[in-house]
Amino acid sequence: MSQVKHRTSPVPARLQRHVLALAAFALLAGCAVSPVYEVPATPAPVAFKEAAGWQPAAPADTLERGPWWTLFGDTQLNQLADSIEVSNQNVAAAIASYEQARALVREQRASLFPTVNLTGSGTRSGGGGEQQTSNNYRAALGASWEPDIWGRLRAGVTGADASAQASAADLAAARLSAQGELATNYFSLRQSDAQIALLTSTLEGYQRVLDITRNRFSSGIAAKSDLLQAQTQLANARIDLSSQVRARAQLEHAIAILLGRAPSDFTLAVAPWTITVPEVPVGVPSTLLQRRPDIAAAERRVALANEQIGIARSAYYPSLNLTGSYGSGASKVGDLFNASSSLWSLGVSAAQTVFNAGATTASVDAAKAGHEAAVARYRQTVLAAFGTVEDQLSATRALAEQIDLRRQASSAADEVEQQMLNRYNAGQVGYTDVVTAQVTALSARRQLVQAQADRQTTAVALIQALGGGWQAQAPQ
Repeated sequence: MSQVKHRTSPVPARLQRHVLALAAFALLAGCAVSPVYEVPATPAPVAFKEAAGWQPAAPADTLERGPWWTLFGDTQLNQLADSIEVSNQNVAAAIASYEQARALVREQRASLFPTVNLTGSGTRSGGGGEQQTSNNYRAALGASWEPDIWGRLRAGVTGADASAQASAADLAAARLSAQGELATNYFSLRQSDAQIALLTSTLEGYQRVLDITRNRFSSGIAAKSDLLQAQTQLANARIDLSSQVRARAQLEHAIAILLGRAPSDFTLAVAPWTITVPEVPVGVPSTLLQRRPDIAAAERRVALANEQIGIARSAYYPSLNLTGSYGSGASKVGDLFNASSSLWSLGVSAAQTVFNAGATTASVDAAKAGHEAAVARYRQTVLAAFGTVEDQLSATRALAEQIDLRRQASSAADEVEQQMLNRYNAGQVGYTDVVTAQVTALSARRQLVQAQADRQTTAVALIQALGGGWQAQAPQ
C-alpha cells in the first residue's frame, strides 16, 4: 500500500500582504450606496378643524396606552377585551408575522460575517494488474467572506430592520382594530338588548290597546277598521322585535369570532347597559403621526424602499469574495493530524458585470419608483388619518348636541301617545290618530336608544383614530 506524502510550505509573504490589504480595504471603505433617508414631508395642520372645545393631550408613541376600554365602565367589556390579545386569530397572525420579520433581520445581519465550514472525505482507489490500491483522506476547515465594500449587505440589514419595525406597527394596528371592533360590537349588542326590551314593553301596550279595541268593536262602539289597524300595529311591532333578536344573535356571533371561539360555544347574557361616554383628549395633529400604528408602518416601509435603492445601486460595483482553508491530507486517518500533512489555501475573487443590456439601471429605476410609491402611500395614510379624526370629532359633537333633543322628543311623544289614548277612549278622536301617536312615540324611543349607542361607538372610533388610549402622561 502506497502512502501519499505532503510537503508543507509557508504562506507567501506577498500573498499575505495582499489579502490583509484587501480585508482592511473592505472594512474601512464602507461606501454607502443607499440614499440618505429622510421622513417624507406631510401636511401639518396646527389644529384639528373640528377640535374646538376639546381638552389637549400629551401623547407619545413610546408611552403605554393602557386598556382604554376600561374608561367605559363596563365590567363585561373589560373581561372580553382582555382576552383579545391571546385569542384573536388576526392578532395571532400579526404576532407571527412580526416574529418572522425579526428572524429575517437576524438572517440579514449574519451575512455581514464570514461563513465557516468543516469538510472531510475519504477515498479508496485501485486498478487491475499489479497496481495497488491506495487510500486518501482529507479534512479541512474553510471560510469565505464577502466584504460589504459598497454597503449592499448593510442596506439589506437596515431594510430588514425597517420591515420588522413595520411589522411591529402592523401588530399594534391589528390589536387596536380587534379591540375597537369588539367594543363596537359589544355596545351594538347592548343597544339591541335595549331595543328588544323596549319593543317587548311596547308589544304589551299594543296588546292591551288591541284588547280594548276588540271589546269596543264587539260592543259596536268602534269600527272594524280600528280593530284592523290595532292588529296591524301589533304585527309590525312583532316583526321589528324578531329583526332585533336576529341582529343581536349576529353581533354575538361576531364577538365570538373576535375572541377566537366558535359561535356555538359562546353566549353573552343580557345585562344592564352602562351608558358611559368618556371624554377624549384630542391633542394636536402632530401627535397623530407618533401615535397611529398604521402611519408608523407606512413610514417604515418608506425606509425599507429607500434601502432597496441602495441594494439595486450596488450592482454597478464589483463584488469581492475572500476564501481560505486549512486542512490536511494523508493515506491514513492517523496521519491527518501530522504537521507534514497540512494543506492551506487563500483566494481572492472579484466579479464585475460588464454588459447586461441596462438591467441594472432598470432595477435601480424600479427601486426608485417603488420608493416614490411608498412615499405616496405614506402621505395618503397620513391624510386619511387626519380625515378620520375630523369625521369622528364632528360626529361626536353632533351626537352630544342631539342626545338632549332626542330625550325631549321621546318624552313629548310619550305624552302625546297617552293623551291620544285617553281621548280615543273618550270618543273624542279616531283610532288613526292613536296609531300615528304610537308610531311617533315608538320611533322617538328607539332613536334615543340609537343615539346613546352611537355616542359610545363614535367614542370608540375616535379613540382608534387617535391611535389608542391616552392614560399615560408624557415625561417631564
